Amino acid sequence: MDKISLGKVSATPEAEAFLAEIIADHGPVLFHQSGGCCDGSSPMCYPRGDFIVGDGDVMLGEIGDTPVYISASQYEAWKHTNLIIDVVPGRGGMFSLDNGRERRFLTRSTICVVPSAIERD
Repeated sequence: MDKISLGKVSATPEAEAFLAEIIADHGPVLFHQSGGCCDGSSPMCYPRGDFIVGDGDVMLGEIGDTPVYISASQYEAWKHTNLIIDVVPGRGGMFSLDNGRERRFLTRSTICVVPSAIERD
């Protein structure tokens, strides 16, 4: 099944540089936003061939050539936001490729602005 990108994800330059380090070590990867419904949740970073994207996952977009997925239930909670992948000090999730690097990915969010009917006319 092809996944449709919603283009609702971006990354900070620091996250892009960190992602490049991980790709240099592990080859192509993907992100999956798992758990949490709030600003500050951790996206998990996996080797692309090691994570099976399910029929219930939604592709938010790509960071470079790296796809970013979220579960359908998580998407419902975050569908009115733009997600920004950032990097902060700390340890990543146990199975995420950012673990053990003393930095971890972090998801930040901004509310999407929807023009009112008056602004659209």
